Amino acid sequence: GGREANQVSDDYRYQDGNYDASNDGYYRGGDEPAHEEDAQSDVTEGHDEDDEVYEGEYQGIPHPDDIKEKQKKRAPAMADEYRDRADLMAERMEDEEQLAHQYENIIEECGHGRFQWTLFFVLGLALMADGVEVFVVGFVLPSAEKDMCLSSSNKGMLGLIVYLGMMVGAVLLGGLADKLGRKQCLIISLAINAAFAFLSSFVQGYGFFLFCRLISGLGIGGTLPIVFAYFSEFLSREKRGEHLSWLCMFWMIGGIYASAMAWSIIPHYGWGFSMGTKYHFHSWRVFVLVCSLPCIASLVALKFMPESPRFLLEIGKHDEAWMILKQVHDTNMRAKGEPERVFTVSYIKTPKQVDEFIEIQSSTGTWYQRWLVRITTTLKQVWDNVLYCLTAQYRMNTLMLAVVWFTMALSYYGLIVWFPDMIRYLQDEAYESRVKIFDEEEVSHFTFNFTLENQIHRNGEYRNDKFIGMKFKEVKFEDSLFEDCYFEDVTSSETFFENCTIISTVFYNTDLYEHKFINCRLINSTFMKEKEGCHIDFEEDNDFLIYLVSFLGSLSVLPGNIISALLMDKIGRIKMIGGSMLISAVCCFFLFFGNSESAMIGWQCLFCGASIAAWNALDVITVELYPTDKRATAFGILNGLCKFGAILGNSIFSSFVGITKVVPILLASSALVGGGLLALRLPETREQVLM
Repeated sequence: GGREANQVSDDYRYQDGNYDASNDGYYRGGDEPAHEEDAQSDVTEGHDEDDEVYEGEYQGIPHPDDIKEKQKKRAPAMADEYRDRADLMAERMEDEEQLAHQYENIIEECGHGRFQWTLFFVLGLALMADGVEVFVVGFVLPSAEKDMCLSSSNKGMLGLIVYLGMMVGAVLLGGLADKLGRKQCLIISLAINAAFAFLSSFVQGYGFFLFCRLISGLGIGGTLPIVFAYFSEFLSREKRGEHLSWLCMFWMIGGIYASAMAWSIIPHYGWGFSMGTKYHFHSWRVFVLVCSLPCIASLVALKFMPESPRFLLEIGKHDEAWMILKQVHDTNMRAKGEPERVFTVSYIKTPKQVDEFIEIQSSTGTWYQRWLVRITTTLKQVWDNVLYCLTAQYRMNTLMLAVVWFTMALSYYGLIVWFPDMIRYLQDEAYESRVKIFDEEEVSHFTFNFTLENQIHRNGEYRNDKFIGMKFKEVKFEDSLFEDCYFEDVTSSETFFENCTIISTVFYNTDLYEHKFINCRLINSTFMKEKEGCHIDFEEDNDFLIYLVSFLGSLSVLPGNIISALLMDKIGRIKMIGGSMLISAVCCFFLFFGNSESAMIGWQCLFCGASIAAWNALDVITVELYPTDKRATAFGILNGLCKFGAILGNSIFSSFVGITKVVPILLASSALVGGGLLALRLPETREQVLM
């Protein structure tokens, strides 16, 4: 009976004719001729029974065990499709918590050494570029307003346009950094800033210059959120507060660099060139060019740095993250003289991926349709991240931080603009007090070929006089008569003729335009070949004191930076913010006694030095309060709100210059007190691992 059963098995034929089984037990195609009974594969010959290769593998037939294994792996993924999203998010939150503690241990094993210090200087240059950007427009305005014939409204717009670009850039690029990566978005941010800052130094028209500074500000606006999120993810808990505070010093260095370059370059009018009568490259444009160097240097150095491994783990790229962490470990160990130490981590927890990514095949639609879908999908994810920061879990912290950021920016940036304006106002008052007044003078047949400055001429009579190759600076003629006079090659600044009678007078190659004659009677007078463009004597009109004020203001934050770095992890972030803002508010009250230039400079230095600790602690706590996949987005939102506060502060405080000191001082101090008290209600994060 057994022999008959074996015969039935051997004679088994596959019914559809695709395969048959010969007496040797191997499958063969039904259409092929029968092979000899002893035909075997050379590959399987000589193998033991346990190591024998599954015969069907050579015909493309999967092994049953492989099918079962694939089904087991596919089962959880298939089950996820039918699970509630809330359950998936809960599982992801649990994974992230496990990852946070494991990652903290890994960073401690990697140590703090050469790698972190290299990254410190690379990101410091990016932060330095951000500090430079804030000061550039303020320094070039006195020169650019004459070079581009800017009105008061145009000057105000040029001062605010950079903050507007930084506000948009912080939110947009900060959000993208949580989706595309820290390094990639920081490179994009710096490239935009470098390109348009470089271009702005060459454009001639006001409109193009304004546009270039707007896009340049948009680019640099993304650096602050990305830099702090990026660097914090390479630091252990015990090092984070201190070293993020040290990183803030580069913003101060940027202010010092901009002040020093402005002081050494802008007054040198000859440091430029001209191409015909239309294109002029003056010294202030050289200054704009030089100010783009920190950004370019950071951009080049960043190409040699890796992506944040914490970000890579969040998006499921375990192997890439592991390689980077091993690089950090090996770099630090070699620098410490311990190259034999082995990186002991073999596996790192990665959170469950719940985002839905759309992968578009190259054959689907046109190239711009594919890019449009990718861009809209990414922006949708960024917007979801923005909304996530306002969910119940983070809403209260986000709102309190928003108020603290806004009040700090309103008072700080408002006063930073108000101080130079007040100093300039005090200078103007002192200048006007030295004005010379000439009443009822009569001059005839005289040639004026020298500079008239800070004078008022009333009820004068000028007959057959010549004004040749001269300059009028802050000169006013009131109720005067000019008869048979000749003006040639005359340059004027803040010079006006009011209620004057001008008879038979020729104006040749002058910049005495129509708007400078107020309620005047022009009888038989001729204007020939008027000067084109604006003209400025850079050596005289640029005020060195403004550069000095900014330089001292930037330098004064050095003690505050050092103190905050040393105490950040000892007294905590909350006490640092609250204490610094309340001390700054007290400094504001002493501004009532600032009635001289030296007093204003002194109080500015004291205010900047006291407030910098609050800025540093705000940067640290903002990084620590949000999870990795929302960190740069939250920082970008709050920093964008900060720039909005800066715009309001600049506009409000500057409008009270020369009118009253009470409103700016009370507004700044009230904002600081309110923000400082609210900051004390924020949660302390110095013992917290990065989620």
